[in-house]
Parts: sequence; C-alpha cells; structure tokens
Amino acid sequence: MAVLDVGSFSARLLAVNREGSLLDPVLSHKTRLRLDRALDASGNLRQEGVDAVVSAVRVADEVARQHGIHDFFCLATSSIRDARNSAEVVAHVESETGRTLRFLPGAEEARLSYRAARSWFGAGAGPLSVLDIGGGTLELAAGRGIHADFARSLPLGAREMMRTWRLDTDRPSEHAIAALRAHAIGRIREALGRDEARLKGFRAVGCSKVLRQLAVLAGRRRKGLGKTRELHVEDIRRWIPRLAQLPASRRAELPGISRPRARQALAGAVVAEALLTVFDGPVVICPWSTTHGLLLSLLQEPDGLRERSGRRATAA
Repeated sequence: MAVLDVGSFSARLLAVNREGSLLDPVLSHKTRLRLDRALDASGNLRQEGVDAVVSAVRVADEVARQHGIHDFFCLATSSIRDARNSAEVVAHVESETGRTLRFLPGAEEARLSYRAARSWFGAGAGPLSVLDIGGGTLELAAGRGIHADFARSLPLGAREMMRTWRLDTDRPSEHAIAALRAHAIGRIREALGRDEARLKGFRAVGCSKVLRQLAVLAGRRRKGLGKTRELHVEDIRRWIPRLAQLPASRRAELPGISRPRARQALAGAVVAEALLTVFDGPVVICPWSTTHGLLLSLLQEPDGLRERSGRRATAA
C-alpha cells in the first residue's frame, strides 16, 4: 500500500507491506517542491508550479515501479486543493501522468492526523488532542479511542497567514504580529466552542513540520522518552521577537528551521503560540502525520476512504 503526499514543499512517496508495520516502510522517497513560490496574487498555481507537480508525480511513478508498486493514492494538500485553478491542475497532471490527484476535506485530514498519533502513542496514552499546522490550514482533532470524535479545519496555515498579515518582510510590524495572534486565538476558540474546556484535559500532540521545527528550535526533550520532543508556549513567546528581527536567510541558520520554510517561520510561530495559549499546556511532538494516518486507513478501509476523496476540494 502506497501514498504520494503532494504538499507545498515536497511530494513524498511512502509504501508499506499490507502485513507489515509503518515503522518499517518498504519505500520512502521525497521530491522537493516550492509551490509556495508558484502561487500568484489571485491564488492560481502558475505553470512552473504545475510543471513541478507533473515532474514529481512522474518521478514517484518511476520509483514505485522500480519497487514493484503499480498503484498509489495521490493526495494533494492545501497548496493545490485551495488553488483557484485546482481543477485545471488536476486535469493537466492526469493527462500528463495518468495519475489522479485527490483531495480530502480538511476535517478528514484532521482525523487522519489523529489516527496517526493514536497509533504512534497507543491506547495507553489516554485522550489526545492532535494539532497540525500546515501551509494553508490548521487541523484540530481529538478523541479517546482509535477514531477522533472531534475534527475541525481552520484557514490558519503558516503560509497563508504570512501572506495575509504581511509577515514575509524583513521588518514585520509588531502590530501585525499582535493582530494575527488575536485573530488566531479567536478563530481557534470559536472552532472549539463548548469543547474547549474538555479538550484542555487531553494530552496535546503536534503532528506537523511547523511544530516539529519549533520544538527543535526550543531544544526541549521529554525525559524518559528517547528523542521525543516537547514544545512549551513560553518557548515560542521567547522566540517570536527573535524570529521577527531576522530576515528569512538568517532564520534558516537557526536549529530546526529549514531554508524552504524560513519565510513562513514567524507566522507559524505566532499561530503555534495562539494554539498553545488556548490549549493551555505543552505539546508532545509526534513523528507521524496525515500520510501515516492515510496509510493506516487505506490498509483497513480502502474503499471507504477513496469514496470520501475527490478530484476537487470539499468544504470542511
């Protein structure tokens, strides 16, 4: 069973044996992308971005066939799903590669992140709140069992907040940072509603590169859990003014901040600080995310998940 996850910064192909474990994949291959630079002011994915996706799908197809894999689920996340010309992008990729990019509603992606975190930490971890800050959206999910009983998707992704609040300049204003923080807190609390108090008692888990890189930047590790990292709200609050003072090229020199994600690092940190403020506690970082949850779901209910996916984005 294989999944190609086409995101803003990479197209990742991950495959496992049907009788095997996600801890032991038979194939893991990544092609770099920069779709964040290929979106125009109107929200369309420009031709160079479309061509990059076509190339990445072709490479994944070739690598998969070399390993005897002839079918894989192509998941396109928010960079393509939310583009104004998403239908044209999907049609062009299919005509050039024979592969169909599929979308899942944001809430479904949140459930998949929860499924991955639950499998990673196990039933003994108790109730979980799973937080996933992507480029275009923020996904929240929570539950006590294998499946989430709460799932929401919010337009609070690091890339989009960077653009909306103009935090991609070398000198972002303190007013813009404060305004984004207030906006994010308001949207998160609105989404949680009456569930806010209940979910504060759950263990908070971070399943995204944004939270993972901030945890590396903060440098904390959980005692007794090997390489597992934690992220605390006070760590983010210390780093936000430092990130604001550095141009993107200098941010990429910091521990954990990759060069492709350096421009959106400040916006991601502000959203993360708002998130941890609302959830009122540290976040434990999980190395698995949506791709792993998708693989688990395909292994156990392939037809049901394919029916819920589509060629075009669906409202969360």
